This record gives sequence, structure tokens and C-alpha cells, in this order.
Amino acid sequence: MTPTEAAFLPGLELSRILYEEAVRPLLDAAFPGLPYAAARIGPGSEVLGFDTARSADHDWGPRLDLFLAADDVAAHGEAIGRLLADRLPKEIRGWPTHFRSADDPLDPVGHMAATDGPVNHRVAAHDLGGWLTREAGFDASAAEPSVRDWLAMPQQRLAGITGGAVFHDGPGLLTAARRRLARYPEQVWRYLLACQWQRISQEEAFVGRCAEVGDELGSAVVAARQVRDLMRLSLLLERRYAPYSKWLGSAFAQLGAAEALLPALRGALAATGHPERERHLCDAYRAVAVRQNESGLIDPVDPSPRPYHGRPFLVLHAERFARPLAASVTDPELRDRPLTGSVDQWADSADLLTGADGDALRAAEAAAARG
Repeated sequence: MTPTEAAFLPGLELSRILYEEAVRPLLDAAFPGLPYAAARIGPGSEVLGFDTARSADHDWGPRLDLFLAADDVAAHGEAIGRLLADRLPKEIRGWPTHFRSADDPLDPVGHMAATDGPVNHRVAAHDLGGWLTREAGFDASAAEPSVRDWLAMPQQRLAGITGGAVFHDGPGLLTAARRRLARYPEQVWRYLLACQWQRISQEEAFVGRCAEVGDELGSAVVAARQVRDLMRLSLLLERRYAPYSKWLGSAFAQLGAAEALLPALRGALAATGHPERERHLCDAYRAVAVRQNESGLIDPVDPSPRPYHGRPFLVLHAERFARPLAASVTDPELRDRPLTGSVDQWADSADLLTGADGDALRAAEAAAARG
């Protein structure tokens, strides 16, 4: 079908209806007593609540994730897939449950389509421990994450694991894993805040230095990077995971700090000259610095911008916030670690953050730890 705004139903609601009206009755009848969890979590704009009618043109529709023990997946996974292919309704609230295979290897996403035969559905049966290991790098249903686990998990994956909705959790293991990953522990949080302030410190003066040599484009690019880092810092201060770039602004707009910060951030991006750009950035630096002081994590630091050493550029000197935050970290695995941060504080490759497995992310994290 061709999606329209009138026909659109948020993906999480569509997943809930799919489970309650179609999948659960079939599982109850064919596999009575089978312990499982049913949810819509992981990748997908609907998991974050940011899907729109535009989302319906690829990899969106009546979808569901089933989580079972590894032995149950081995014993029943294929039978569950066949049962649903044969018995699922052809559509849910007007949206096809069948996904046609893509003919274009450069466009491998699934597209909903009508069918007269078995349904090529998007109800996936996962081994919970294996799924968590692929997504998070370790099995959070069985153990608390270590410091290294936390630093190797991209925030956008954490947002997907802890977002979305769980419709049923008989064993309770998925719920326990989501609870473990819901927010950074305080020591990791302090360390990551220090790292984010350090990132901001590294390029504050470049906005002015680029403009001084006539490179207004370079000045604007650096300013945009600072805006992005301030947005991510604001999310971190409110203990929210930053999603991938497409939804960063949407997630930021939900923060308590967003309304007051938006004029300064927009002004810095829209400015056509350095003085205006610097003024807006300094307003933003000051506002986020005040929020940091209000957190009570460290003694208050003067949030006023000041000259960059002897040069005519106004900056916050954000390292003034990074240093006391780093000094407040007492965890032995973190206190002497360089301020490189978690994997998505020093890398933004989509292939790494969304496609790499846990081993690759751990290897990257270990390399960063060595400085």
C-alpha cells in the first residue's frame, strides 16, 4: 500500500497489535507453556518513537522480536517461523505482514507487499543471550556490564536495547537486561562527562582562528561540530543515550534544557560571520555549563566565557569542567584512563557503530584505552 498520513500508525502500536491479536494466540495454541519475551526493540526509528509515514517505505511495518532460551530456539525456532508464515493474517490494520525480498542488491531493505501465499514475515525468534551479545557486546541478561562493556557499547545501540516496548516477558530476563542497561552507572557517567567536556575544549578556539585567516567555511564547520557535541553533552547530563545522527535533534528537543538552548544553537549554525557565531556559541557554552553546575557532581565552576590565552577569541575553556569531573572518578579502571571516552565519543563511523560486532567494538575500545 502507499502510506499516507491518514493511514499511518506508529510502529510500536502496530507491533503491539500484531502480537496481541495474531502472534500470541498462535503461540499459545501451538506452543503452550513456552517461555518467551515479545518486544519491538533494537534498530529502527519506531523503537525511538521517531517514525513517520515516510518510514513505511522501507524496513518498517508489522514487526516483532521474540526472545527465547538458546535451547528453545534450536528446538522450536524453525517451527515458529513456519507457523507464522502459514497462519498470520495477511495484514494488520491495513498494513501487509508480508515483506517482499529486494531485487536490488544495493537496496536490500524489506518492503511490505500483498501476498496470496505464505507470509514472509518480520517476526524473528532470537536466542536472547546471543542477540544481546551481538547488540551490546555481552549477555546483559546474565551479568552486570563491566566498565569495558560500557565503554564499548555505542549509545545508539543502548538507546535501541532500552527503548521500544516489551509486550510480554515470561522469563523476565529481557526486562532484567534492559534495567541493567537503562543508564550509565555513576562512575562511568562522570568519566564520560569529563570526556565530552574535553572534546568541546579541543576545538573551542578554532572557530575564531579559522575566521581570522579568512576561512569562514572552516569556522562554520567547527561551530557545527561544537553544536553537535553540546547537544550530546546535554543528553548525557540528563542521562539519555544519544541516537544516531538522523534523530539527534529530535532526541535533543525532548530534553528539559532544549527550549533554553535552542536559540543559541540555531544562532551559531545560522551565523554568517565569526562575531555572531562566537556570541551564540558562548551563550550555549554558558547555558550547558550552568546545567553541569546544577548537577552537583563537582563544585561549581565559573560558567563565564573568557579569552583564549592571549588571543582575541572568547571560549569557555571547557577543560575547566573536564578536570574536576575526571578527578572525581574513583573507579580504578577509569581514574587513570585517558579522556578518550566511549567508542562513540571518538568515532562516528556508521559501519563501526551500527555494523561491527562486539569483538570489533571491544578491540577498538582497547586501542583507545592505550591512548
